Amino acid sequence: MAPSLLGGFTKSLAMTVLSEVGDKTFFAAAILAMRHPRKLVLAGCLTALIVMTALSASLGWVAPNLISRKWTHHVTTLLFFVFGIWSLWEGFKEDGDSEELAEVEAELDAVFKSNKGESKTKTKANDDTKKQQRPFLMQFFSPIFIKAFSITFFGEWGDKSQIATIGLAADENPFGVVLGGIIAQALCTTAAVLGGKSLASQISEKMVELSSGVLFLLFGIMSLLSGPGELPILFQ
Repeated sequence: MAPSLLGGFTKSLAMTVLSEVGDKTFFAAAILAMRHPRKLVLAGCLTALIVMTALSASLGWVAPNLISRKWTHHVTTLLFFVFGIWSLWEGFKEDGDSEELAEVEAELDAVFKSNKGESKTKTKANDDTKKQQRPFLMQFFSPIFIKAFSITFFGEWGDKSQIATIGLAADENPFGVVLGGIIAQALCTTAAVLGGKSLASQISEKMVELSSGVLFLLFGIMSLLSGPGELPILFQ
């Protein structure tokens, strides 16, 4: 049976929302939006997340062409259980304080202060020279856009949400996975940029991790009850 568009969409939407809310890139977007124009930060972060989602889903789509769909289904099911237990473990270890937010803020503060210190020592002649020698991308995109893009893209690389997206796209309809992922990324990133630090500080990392763990385990159980590419009972 062909993978279900609805199944891929709903799983990807739910998984991405719970994975991204309270994630390091979520906090980074909130903090960057406090220091730079929101439109540029939102554009950079969203572009990075869309590219990452599309790349991850593409890798998952290629996987069944390299190994049988039966095995990709088993691997995806195993990943759901592993990530579920991992998230629950992380959630139970959390003490309720927003440690991730403080960590991200400290890292960005260090970068901001470093850039500010360098800018004070620049002369006008050096500025003119550097404008002529700007990197290729800087000639077409705002430095703020590139900063938001790079922080988000490399922050997501290797994250469990990326690996889960690859596994999900290998077992479900990749177009549904991409569509659900992009909508979820847009909702979360927009909330982070508009809400800023005040919203980010209200998020309980403990509850997010516990909720993610329960959702991953639920997906794992649903995968056990359904065959490769079949629509789980819950969505029938």
